[in-house]
Amino acid sequence: MVSRQDPSTEILSISYQNFNSVHTQIPYLRKTKTSSQLVVHGKPFLILAGELHNSSLSDAAYMSTVWPNMKATNINTLLGSVTWEMIEPAEGQFNFSQLDGVILDARKFDMHLVLLWFGSFKNALSTYAPAWVKQDTKRFPRVHTLEAGGVMKTLELVSPFCEEGWKADAKAFAALMRHLKEFDGKENTVLMVQVENETGLLGDSRDRSRLASELFKKPVPEAVVSHLKSQYESSVHSLFRKRFPNFQALTTGVATWEEAFGKGVDAEEMFMADAFSRYIGHVSAAGKAEYPIPLYTNVWLNFDDPSVLDLQDVPVVVGGGAKAGIYPSGGAVPHTMDIWKLNAPALDFIAPDLYFHEYEEVCKWYRHQDQPLFIPEQRRDERGARRVWLAYGTYLSIGCSPFGVDSLESSISPITKHYGLLSSVSDIVLEAQANRPEDIMGFFFDELPEPKLESPWVRTFGDFQLTVDRAFVFGEAGPGAGMVIHQGNGKFLLIGWGFQVTFKSTNPKSSFTGILYSEEKTVDVNGNLHTARVMNGDETRSGSFYIMPNEDPDYGGFPIAVTIPSRTMIAECTAYSIAEDESDF
Repeated sequence: MVSRQDPSTEILSISYQNFNSVHTQIPYLRKTKTSSQLVVHGKPFLILAGELHNSSLSDAAYMSTVWPNMKATNINTLLGSVTWEMIEPAEGQFNFSQLDGVILDARKFDMHLVLLWFGSFKNALSTYAPAWVKQDTKRFPRVHTLEAGGVMKTLELVSPFCEEGWKADAKAFAALMRHLKEFDGKENTVLMVQVENETGLLGDSRDRSRLASELFKKPVPEAVVSHLKSQYESSVHSLFRKRFPNFQALTTGVATWEEAFGKGVDAEEMFMADAFSRYIGHVSAAGKAEYPIPLYTNVWLNFDDPSVLDLQDVPVVVGGGAKAGIYPSGGAVPHTMDIWKLNAPALDFIAPDLYFHEYEEVCKWYRHQDQPLFIPEQRRDERGARRVWLAYGTYLSIGCSPFGVDSLESSISPITKHYGLLSSVSDIVLEAQANRPEDIMGFFFDELPEPKLESPWVRTFGDFQLTVDRAFVFGEAGPGAGMVIHQGNGKFLLIGWGFQVTFKSTNPKSSFTGILYSEEKTVDVNGNLHTARVMNGDETRSGSFYIMPNEDPDYGGFPIAVTIPSRTMIAECTAYSIAEDESDF
């Protein structure tokens, strides 16, 4: 089994060193001040992604109709599935022809790919396993659940306790990664690979098969208890500590799952998390040994408290579920994440699928232990697109990926506008993310709520406290999104639309804070900024605050057009303050 002491970790290191020794640099994650960045061809790369519908990448001919629209949407990376049933329809016989066609076409459009390995597990089922796996339940036994009345139900889900299962999956995944190294190792079209998809068990909190039930009665593996206890105070996830406040009192190697985590669903979920993470640990290690580009797995989120959900006219159930089994039991939700990190060290990070949760809260959860934030699935509408600014700015995301982008025309897709602006300033964003994470903040404003009460975004940069509100208009204030990057000495780069920034000195002796100078900026194809209009007067409310307006501000019937429409959506503003003494009054 894969563990911290597993020799496969040595293989990963040796493989990586050997691959780079031939002067071929593959995509990798480079540590920054508080996170990591993806490096491609020696340069940091900001992933402006979209995820395709599940079956899109299975046909290169279909994809030939998709590329132009994706390019027009300002997407630079597409997430799409490569399935076990597609590449190994007969055991030991591999076919990568469709994948190769897709990769070649991606290069024509100067686009990258993140491949989603749908192997043993996809959305808590095994529907993408090949027929020879599905039909052989002796070799690949299934998960069994308990229904009302004590009736056992067989799921289309390969047991995570099945050694033959992970061995076959690992063999196929290794073949895929080996092929990528040979076919794409120089071009780096493929940036990362997701290992499985939203793993876990639905319909019950644990596998009720005879084998699983026997294992459930045994002590929790010593490595698991020792790791969690040793890291409990310093780095174990806060939601694990909240759920299991007495964990440190356990005796290593003695406590059963129920003694460690309590009788019922909690113990059963942690048991399944250990099983699924070990299974995927084997699979990911096999692939990493062949071609060590970044690997991750994604998560179907849960919720402990409905207040963390961000729902509008949709039922609470879409939030993922409050009980293991309603959401996939054993997946890498926050309170199981540390078990996953222990058992699957070949995974570089764990990524949340973020649709209906409070966006910022989940960003915090999945920056756990300074791992990089990547959001492989989220909403593709305007509400979802606005939120990427928070991810890229405040939480230093390496990428965001709205789902189902191939069925949305670029001309009506909100993503087009957001990604277009982000792409133009990506070098500036990447520099701040890496070297000055304390100097960058992202934010968004949705349509005005009812009642119209909301808090502004407030943060201190250097000698100034900044308050970001909706852009001033005489009529109805509109939505907005953007980021602020502190350039030093009171100079701030403002990117986005639909907001305004007020500056306040942090010096207690300051008697006045204002705007010293402000300029509209344009950006050229090389990412360099140039001054356009010098902004003052109405654009700064005579020095009170700087406005980054919407494209079509609502004048509310007021006969004077005070607020100008947005144009470049980039500005540079320098704040200043003065400190007077009694003789100045």
